[in-house]
Amino acid sequence: MITSFNEISGSNNWSILKQINKGWSNDKKYYIKTVDKKELLLRVSKISEYENKKKEFESLKHLTNMDILMSWPIDFGTCNEGQLVYSLLTWINGEDAEIILPKLSNEEQYSLGIKAGQYLMQIHKIPAPEKLSSWEERFNRKIDIKIANYKACSIHLHGADRMIKYIEDNRILLQNRPQSFQHGDYHVGNMIITPEGELAIIDFNRMDYGDPWEEFNRIVFCANISPAFATGYINGYFHNEVPDSFFRLMALYIGTNQLSAIPWAIPFGEAEINTMLKQAQNVLKWYDDFKTYIPNWYITNHKSIL
Repeated sequence: MITSFNEISGSNNWSILKQINKGWSNDKKYYIKTVDKKELLLRVSKISEYENKKKEFESLKHLTNMDILMSWPIDFGTCNEGQLVYSLLTWINGEDAEIILPKLSNEEQYSLGIKAGQYLMQIHKIPAPEKLSSWEERFNRKIDIKIANYKACSIHLHGADRMIKYIEDNRILLQNRPQSFQHGDYHVGNMIITPEGELAIIDFNRMDYGDPWEEFNRIVFCANISPAFATGYINGYFHNEVPDSFFRLMALYIGTNQLSAIPWAIPFGEAEINTMLKQAQNVLKWYDDFKTYIPNWYITNHKSIL
């Protein structure tokens, strides 16, 4: 099928349209440069995604008044004779954080982590819809499904029983948890470091609503790259006053997410399965087989980094 973007306002002023083949999203992404040198990001999906993409675009508008460096929403609509839905956003220049962070000093990594935490705290100021079911009900259902899917899959993880025991023993922590807007996939893979050394956030396409602390289930990808960044990310979110209950809940969310990663990886083949098995073993080491709830990569004396 030949894709036409002629119906998008301003498309006659595009001088460059280049597809971006990165990330796990089902969206098709394009880099755009206009004749007057403006740089834009175009995200395109099937028309069946219209309502989801409209919700995502409207949610991004709530962030425009916040002090967050990110791709700002510009335009939304349909194109290609109504067969596709598009979102047009500003472009962020820079390189992937997961590539740049290891090249920086621990102090610089920690400072960027602080910024990531501060950004996330702002994102979580957007409230969840009032009619949403309680988080305890919603996430307990998720736990049940994820444990069942793990037990039913053909690949079993050494140490999963200890992970499951921690989850079962700590379900009580889900009671009375607040809910807010969530980025949905907040980690270094969806962060950019600009040429000026600033942190920017991208890819809100998995946005959702839920316990704001659940966002930290993806911190495993940050900790793998930079413990200093991951530590700063937590401290920046809590202004260096991290409650004990946070670490207990983060361990529950990471454990639950790790269990579900095994059956998730199977359709993607052996390489992805091995990646997730290795990650699960790392998680077990971080938590000493879940005998503790503070991961060993967390730097308790952060002043030693500075």
